[in-house]
Amino acid sequence: MPGASAVNVDGSCETLCRTLVSQNGLQRETADISQSVLYTSLMGLLLVADKKEQPTIGSGRIGLRNIGNTCFLNAVVQCLSHTHALRDYCLLKSYRHEKFSTEEAKLMEAFSQVLSGLWDVNEETVVNPRQLYNIFKEVVPYFSGYSQQDAQEFLRFLLDKLHSEINRRPSIRQTGKELEQKYARIRLSEEAAMWKKHLERDDSRIVDLFSGQLQSSLHCSVCSHYSNTFDVFCDLSLPIPKRNSASQVTLKECLDHFTQEEKLDKENSPMCERCNRHTECTKRLSIHRFPQIIVMHLNRFTTSRWSISKSTVFVSFPLTHLDLGPYGPVDCGPVLYDLYAICNHAGSVNMGHYTACCSDENGWCFYNDSSVTPVSENQLQTNQAYVLFYQRSNSTATIRK
Repeated sequence: MPGASAVNVDGSCETLCRTLVSQNGLQRETADISQSVLYTSLMGLLLVADKKEQPTIGSGRIGLRNIGNTCFLNAVVQCLSHTHALRDYCLLKSYRHEKFSTEEAKLMEAFSQVLSGLWDVNEETVVNPRQLYNIFKEVVPYFSGYSQQDAQEFLRFLLDKLHSEINRRPSIRQTGKELEQKYARIRLSEEAAMWKKHLERDDSRIVDLFSGQLQSSLHCSVCSHYSNTFDVFCDLSLPIPKRNSASQVTLKECLDHFTQEEKLDKENSPMCERCNRHTECTKRLSIHRFPQIIVMHLNRFTTSRWSISKSTVFVSFPLTHLDLGPYGPVDCGPVLYDLYAICNHAGSVNMGHYTACCSDENGWCFYNDSSVTPVSENQLQTNQAYVLFYQRSNSTATIRK
């Protein structure tokens, strides 16, 4: 296994560090100076260990065999395979040293095995994901059979199940009162405590990379009272503004549409805390915490009472320096992201096909199941783009982490 020797050398140090930190054995705010120094030293050792552990990898330009209408799985796995921090974590089997979940990591092992094949230095021509798919279907029976599945739904289920298997926190059952508090409207000053409480139950490499936080602000039109709710997200499902087929929109317009102020009438609004009744109000979404990896789903499929239709509107998107700062807190400044993977959907609702475009140090490649071919940047923008994967390229002091 590439990089396995590095894990054996540094595993004990890393295990000790992560165990002490994840079990709250040490706290930064402790008054005991010796514990504070020890905490800093251990965290330093952990960072050094993480930095030293680099797997030996090939080019990554290897396809995945389609084992029966599994193009949705192949496209998503290729995109996740090019999420380097997740790839290295899987190749080094780091989850074996830090997980505290009571679940057996069957899906994570199968997922890591596929990634090992994709990045093998011997560069096989194609990797068979059958074991991964079989285990996934056991966990999520909804994906059984050979009918066409949705790639974005698969991505959500996959990340959720991987997280549950490698959660660094012991399983803690939430009480009814705690669940109510989780979704309660809170003041901005209390938000940090809410995020900390979330991490006390859900803390994994998946959370490290993909989890962000949305803020929903309600403004009562009667008493002008503001209230806020916060929800964790692993992807943003963006509506596509309606255009005729000949027109095009930008990703910025989709984001503007997602975060624009919405008026709620009495029947559809929550109860105002100050008025103590349902009132007309306005609602606005913003990104309160920015993830390292932001996944944006272009919602091309709309469901009516009788049918499902697909939008083929061309949505243009930047390859570098996507600034999400305007959609965050007022004081956050620029928050820049670079594109590294695209999941595409070609065809109609009933007869479609998923492919992926992913970047590496040698440029971009087009992944069509077992076929892998280089592609130029000017070929990336099509009306088939469905799920976009961006990695944060900068960090400012005002970005909430």
